[in-house]
Amino acid sequence: MNKNITLALAGNPNCGKTTIFNNLTGAHQKVGNWPGVTVEKKEGKLKYNDYDLTIVDLPGTYSLTPFSIEEITARDFVINERPDIVINIIDASNLERSLFLAIQILELGRPVIFVLNMADVAEAKGVQINEKKLSQLLGLPVVFTIGNKNKGTDLLVETAINEINRFEKGKESRPIKYSQKIETCISKVETALIESGVNMEGSCRWNAVKILEDDKVVKAKLRKISDASAGIIFQAALECRKKIQDLFDDDFEMVLTDDRYGVIAGIVKETVTNLARKRIDMSRNIDLVLTDRLFGIPVFIFFIWAMFQLTFSLGAYPMGWIENAVSLLAVNLEKILPPSLLKDLLINGVIAGIGSVIIFLPNILILFFCIALFEDTGYMARAAFLMDRVMHTAGLHGKSFIPMLMGFGCNVPAIMATRTLESRKDRILTILMTPFMSCSARLPVYIALAGSFFADKAGTVIFSLYFMGIIIAILSGRFLRRVLFKGEEEAPFIMELPPYRIPMFKSLMIHMWDRGKMFLKKMGGVILVGSIIIWGLSNFPRQISYSEDYQKKIDSVKYEYAQKTASASNQEIKALNLQLALILTEINNKQEQERIAGSYIGRMGKALEPFFLPIGIGWQPSVALVSGFVAKEVVVSTMGVLYGVGNEGGEALEKALKKSGMTSLSALSIMVFVLLYVPCFATVMTIYREVSAGWAAFNLIYTTMVAWGMSFLVYRTGILLGAN
Repeated sequence: MNKNITLALAGNPNCGKTTIFNNLTGAHQKVGNWPGVTVEKKEGKLKYNDYDLTIVDLPGTYSLTPFSIEEITARDFVINERPDIVINIIDASNLERSLFLAIQILELGRPVIFVLNMADVAEAKGVQINEKKLSQLLGLPVVFTIGNKNKGTDLLVETAINEINRFEKGKESRPIKYSQKIETCISKVETALIESGVNMEGSCRWNAVKILEDDKVVKAKLRKISDASAGIIFQAALECRKKIQDLFDDDFEMVLTDDRYGVIAGIVKETVTNLARKRIDMSRNIDLVLTDRLFGIPVFIFFIWAMFQLTFSLGAYPMGWIENAVSLLAVNLEKILPPSLLKDLLINGVIAGIGSVIIFLPNILILFFCIALFEDTGYMARAAFLMDRVMHTAGLHGKSFIPMLMGFGCNVPAIMATRTLESRKDRILTILMTPFMSCSARLPVYIALAGSFFADKAGTVIFSLYFMGIIIAILSGRFLRRVLFKGEEEAPFIMELPPYRIPMFKSLMIHMWDRGKMFLKKMGGVILVGSIIIWGLSNFPRQISYSEDYQKKIDSVKYEYAQKTASASNQEIKALNLQLALILTEINNKQEQERIAGSYIGRMGKALEPFFLPIGIGWQPSVALVSGFVAKEVVVSTMGVLYGVGNEGGEALEKALKKSGMTSLSALSIMVFVLLYVPCFATVMTIYREVSAGWAAFNLIYTTMVAWGMSFLVYRTGILLGAN
């Protein structure tokens, strides 16, 4: 007995769909109306080997949005009647226009094949489509046909039957993924649908998208099933729609449409060559330069350099204001509060710790603003596209570079963003590479050290560190792929190229503030706790055995200068007092350094010294680096507490660092180590949740080894070259 199979033909008007329908069915066709509507229905029969095929010609349409009877009829047939496969007829000479409907058909989650019709017309226009690449990207078969010459019809039927068999054996359609914000909304509504327990025709993801698009037909069906559940689901969708409206000042439907065209642009970019365009819009004109294989990379490097130069130079002004405010607060509390251990904790622990970090808030906000600018203009996707070829050296593709770029802001959401990657191997490899991308928490360390030792070149030094992180990440990915993921194939992907947008200032500020809040929350959380712990470790035990009697030495120096000033003139007295102040400061600093060296934290530093000395890092910075495992911002606050200058501002820390014997070369070694060593505790825990405890432990050990090795290389090379 022959097996019955239903094939549905879908496509734009004038794509050659009816010609192919006639080729398939010949005289075995009938025309009628769809039940309940006045749209013409075409149906035909075909015997093929052991199969009885029913061919249904769906109404020609440009999309599946519920604006016309044709659109609703076409999609309802696919969802409700559940044909065995949808054959999407595409005008090969007009691929970009045809793909808008094709993307929506793919969203239905049904078996699909693409038929690139009018292949001869496309060839005559100079259009060359890589059907194998297109098939690989979308996870479905692609067939060329010439309908009016009846070429490719047999292959079409054979391919369709083979695809049906593959689905019967467990194959699933590959979902089209959009931008992170759209995907977050879809996921939220999907969750609400699943939790409600309602059973609707079509995939859960497709229904979620339709509800977010305010699809009246789908919403009516949901209300009919369960009005109570509908209310909860619609509320979740409304919140998402409002969030998108606030961010983009546009309806969800328009933002999603832009994303769909972004996906289409990515498909065309990857699969079409020699395209004789009738219309080249502004985005394409810009892309001629920004995505050019020769000029695109230097332009990308320039943008990144400009971002960090702007972050350092523009941020210096508000940074100075905050620094003065912190110093003023510390000075006033010093005058008001009576001497006590609590006073020392408040001024030298809390204010010294938090104050040494919060002054970098303007720099971090500027960095987040620039990243948001890249995202909202559409340039972030172009950067990933440019890096596609480079990422292939690590066995990945450009799509993996997007989470890595997000790592410039924070590694935690960057690692979570790897969920969009389809291959588990790609996810793990990208997760292991991402911590090498310098997050904003490391920026205060760079600014403190680069500003102290490299002055006007600080912006370039910081840019070089970020660029070094990218290079190390890619080289590391190449190494790990060969060692840990040998022989695994790369997963195909579609690089979304959204149209360029003029970013909304409101949206940029929302992005900047949302990320800036994470930094501020750390002020009252992990950095506050860390500063108190560091203060405690540096102030106990209270009884320290000093190498000399510092109080006696101070009294002796004061007595000596009192004798000198007794017979001196007013001008000489001023000079002597200035000398006395400098000598007393030097004695106090020496005593303080000896006191901290004898404290618990000093003993920890001495224990760590053998590990860090070969890379030019003394015991104070080594303790700060260990504390950075909690949060990288704590590195600066720890140095502020250890050097006892947190309430005196950044200049005092700079002087203390130089007096301690730190050189520009050792400062560079510290910055390289901070760039590459173990990410913060939150990042390690995120790796644990996203992958496993084993991979989290591996990342902790591996990043520290890479950091020590690179710092050793930088420091020892610098010594050989005579740097200091």
